[in-house]
Parts: sequence; structure tokens; C-alpha cells
Amino acid sequence: MEGIKGRIPILDLTPEVEELWDHLMAAITRVLRSGQFILGPEVEAFEREVAEYLGVRHAIGVNSGTDALVIGLRALGIGPGDEVITTPFTFFATAEAISLVGATPVFVDIDPKTFNINPELIPAAITPRTKAILPVHLYGCPADMDPILALAEEHGLKVLEDSAQAFGATYRGRKVGTLGHAGAFSFFPSKNLGAYGDGGLLVTNDDGVAEVARMLRAHGSRRKYHNEMVGYNSRLDALQAAILRVKLPHVDRWNAQRREVASRYNQLLAGIPGVVVPEISEGHVFHQYTVRILGGRRDEVQKALAEAGIGTMVYYPVPLHLLPVYGYPEGILPMAEGAAKEALSMPMFPNLSPGLLAKVVQHIKELLLE
Repeated sequence: MEGIKGRIPILDLTPEVEELWDHLMAAITRVLRSGQFILGPEVEAFEREVAEYLGVRHAIGVNSGTDALVIGLRALGIGPGDEVITTPFTFFATAEAISLVGATPVFVDIDPKTFNINPELIPAAITPRTKAILPVHLYGCPADMDPILALAEEHGLKVLEDSAQAFGATYRGRKVGTLGHAGAFSFFPSKNLGAYGDGGLLVTNDDGVAEVARMLRAHGSRRKYHNEMVGYNSRLDALQAAILRVKLPHVDRWNAQRREVASRYNQLLAGIPGVVVPEISEGHVFHQYTVRILGGRRDEVQKALAEAGIGTMVYYPVPLHLLPVYGYPEGILPMAEGAAKEALSMPMFPNLSPGLLAKVVQHIKELLLE
């Protein structure tokens, strides 16, 4: 597909919709004719299928990835007075969820090569109030989980994986989100497995955590009108579950195509001064293809690409510790602060054609080699 009206978007969902149109329409029609729209058999079927795909005992469909984080933290017993170690270089919801349960996010700097939390820096952040570690598999790149899990075991900490951007990613042969005590996923439409509206998922191998999570998503009750705790109205709806059931069997193929797109990018960008490309590491599913533009030229390059009709995004322009809501002083987490000034995400989707990709790279070459 040669762009949208001459433009190259950062994401184009229309090829996916066209490919699956008949199956999507059949699934939507099935739900409409069933008359059951909240939870019910469609959601239960998706939960079984996605649990089998991930290799985990329990999958609990919720309203969003943010709710999956909030409910996951509460189900793990995290609350007021606790500290949760996490990365400052991620979407706000990661830290927001910690704050929403009354805990305090403690930010640890990132590994500049992967953009993920640096496990070597975690021990210095552990205090008597630390109760959990919340790593993020950013851009679809698995965080280095073995040392994180070892630290958690040593200090008696819970691990909740933020896998919102990494559905289908693997770490040493296992699906991310299943390595810690629980994992949170987002089905926001742009994700590698996306719904056509909001949706999220919490997964765990712990029966007790799963039971609490199911209660929390339904106003804190096992049975309607018999509320045992203060919970949320956070239920995956049947239409989204039906759509996700159609898409789930294709996600591995789409992820493989994303890796192929990333490989072509890396080949074409090789040797261009001022561009640092991501490593195509094992298990990386490239929710985003994010480069670093050096020399203070990131914003200039983004503006020029926009003028050429090429969509890009900066994920993320402000590291979380510098946001007004947290207000840490500048300079304390230099790797995250540097990434925020250099990271630029390029067009990335499974059906991005080699021709469009080459046009993107050609514009970058012209900008940086002029």
C-alpha cells in the first residue's frame, strides 16, 4: 500500500482490517446476535485462548492496560506506604498505576542500548519500603528479566511486568508477562495485538492473585451485589474479545513481519552518521522501531520528515521523573534524559512495504548527509 494520500503514516491498520474483514464481521455479528456484551462466553473463550498462547494459568480481561497495571498491583498486595521500582522512560500509565494504588514510584535509570530499566542499578534503589519491581518491555524489547527476578527473590519483592507494548515477545523462550508474579497487557488499537477500542489483560500463574483480580474488575465482588472490597468497573467487553480472538492466531506472523521491517531499516540505515539503530535482539517484536538521532538534531529531523509526509513519534519527550506530577530535579537519571532528547520512532507496521521504507530512509540520509 503506497501510503495514505501520498503520506507514509507511522501506523496503518487498514491492511489488517481488509485482510480479516470477513472474519471480523462474522465475529461482530455473532456477538450482536448473542445479546451478551459484557464479559460472558466470548470473553471467557478469549481468556482461555490467550492463556494457552502465553503459556499461563490465568488470563483476566480488563478495560485497559492501565487498569491491568492498577489491578495487578493491588492483587499483588501493593498499596499505601509501599515503594515500587520502575523505569522513568515509559508511558505515564506505568508510574500512574503505582501512584493510583497509593504507592510511590522509585525511578531507576535505563540501559541506553535497550531503553529498558538497567538491572545493575536496581539494588541501590531498594529500601525497607520496597515491595515490588515493575519492569517495562519497552517498544517490544524484553527487559533483562533474569537479574530482576533474582533480585526480587533475594529481597522478597513482587514483580509485575508491564508488557503493554510487547504482546508475543519472548525472553529466553518464554513469553513476556509470564515471568514475574503477574503481567499486564494493553490491547489499545496500535498494539501488536490490538482491539478496536480499549482493552487490557492481566495474567498470572498464582491462583490467589487471579481470584483477587477477577473480583477487583467487577466492583470487588465474586457474586453480584456481594461486594467484598472496593474495586473497579473494568471489564473487557464481548465485542473486543471477539475481535481479539480473530486476530490472535495471526500475531506471531505479524510480529515476524515487524522484525523483518526492523532488519531492513537497520540494513539501510547502517553507516549513516548520527543515527543509532536498535539491536534486533532475541524475542524483540518491535512495537516501535526507535532510533536515536544524535547531535541535537532529533527535532529537526522529525520536523523535516513531517514536511515530507512521513509520520514519526517521540516516545517519550519527557522522562517520568521530570513531569510536574513527580517533579524530580533534572540530571539525576542521565540515560533516560538523554534518550528523551534523541529517541525517534519511525513508521512501523507488518505491511510496511520495502518501497515506503526505502523512502523513509532516503529522506533521513538526505537530511543527515547534506
